[in-house]
Amino acid sequence: MGISVTLPQMGESVTEGTIVRWLKKEGEQVAEDEPLVEISTDKIDTELPSPAAGVVSKIVAGEDQTVQVGAEIAVIEQTDGATPPPEPKVEPKVEPPPEPEVEPAPEPTRAQAPPPAATSRGRATSPLVRKLARELGVDVSAVPGTGNGGRVTKEDVIGAARAGMSSAPARAPASEPVRMFDVPSEPSVDVAFSRVRKAIAEHMVRSRRTAAHVTNVVEVDMTDIASLRARAKDSFRTSEGVSLTFMPFIASAVVQALRSFPEFNAHVLEDGVTARLFREINLGVAVGRDEGLIVPVVHGAERLNLVGLAHAVSDIAQRARTKGGLTPDDVSGGTFSITNYGSVGGVLDTPIISQPQVAILGVGAIVKRPAVVTTGGVDAIAIRHQLFLSLSYDHRWIDGHRAALFNSRIKEILERAEFGAELGL
Repeated sequence: MGISVTLPQMGESVTEGTIVRWLKKEGEQVAEDEPLVEISTDKIDTELPSPAAGVVSKIVAGEDQTVQVGAEIAVIEQTDGATPPPEPKVEPKVEPPPEPEVEPAPEPTRAQAPPPAATSRGRATSPLVRKLARELGVDVSAVPGTGNGGRVTKEDVIGAARAGMSSAPARAPASEPVRMFDVPSEPSVDVAFSRVRKAIAEHMVRSRRTAAHVTNVVEVDMTDIASLRARAKDSFRTSEGVSLTFMPFIASAVVQALRSFPEFNAHVLEDGVTARLFREINLGVAVGRDEGLIVPVVHGAERLNLVGLAHAVSDIAQRARTKGGLTPDDVSGGTFSITNYGSVGGVLDTPIISQPQVAILGVGAIVKRPAVVTTGGVDAIAIRHQLFLSLSYDHRWIDGHRAALFNSRIKEILERAEFGAELGL
């Protein structure tokens, strides 16, 4: 019986995908859930597993062909019983990888990496997995595989990198900004939008055309948060293996505010007159990349404390900057988003809402500024850590009064800085 393999929905607003490479040819056997084809979309590059065990009887969409979501790309003829995994292919010895264009900051290790397993060489791995391993500096032959027949998966490689099996040296901080383009040698040059740039452009224009954008701005005194972070960051990195940035504090404050103002954790439906409120908070966190901005999602953020949010934000940011590091689920289902333009020094911006969400919070740089503080009824000038939060919201659903209250609630939580217990202080 023939099983049709179709291109699945791979994230919100994704309508098509490009066939990068078939990992199986017509007539070859494939096991259920074994990687079948590499797909590239405007958001992620990923492997599509086979929906059933059998033989690839027909490949409908060829390599480099772009197909619509739901379109048939192949047919699998099912076989009786489970199909045994294919014979492993012996991989040639991997030469030292070239330095990747964008290398995620390596996680600190807690223990020495285990020695390479002598019997691991020769296991089958897909080209996408080998490419990811090269980018992360992981010796794929030393990684225990959890896939069919001991196959090394993307998750295995990412887990190995986090466990300290990466041999790639840390890159020194850049002394100048990364240049995406060269100065033209001619008077002018026309540059076609990339697939990612086209998708971002369409999404942003649609959002501006659809939502009635208004932005509310508050200034937050982050001095107490900065003091907490300074006291805890070294022990936090040692105990948790990730850096304690300001983002987990802001994410925690957003989650708490969304519980008080659930109308911000919502979508406006396509009819334009219905809003859908969500119980679960799926927090989108924008990540800048050379190829274009992406907004991976922390699902169920309301179930995470400050430490959990620190891990989750670090994880999705690292994987977002790793080609093939995100799955379709990682970039779909967001109910509220945060964009941190302050990470590159921006003080104030007016972000565009990610449709169909109803709001997005922009986070500026935390800078030291003189401010008036009142102690015991006496005003004084002091140096404080100040931050602007810019909340863009859809005025079709949210009124200015509620937006001001919501943003002020985030400010209140951050200025109270009641996170000491969660940090063990």
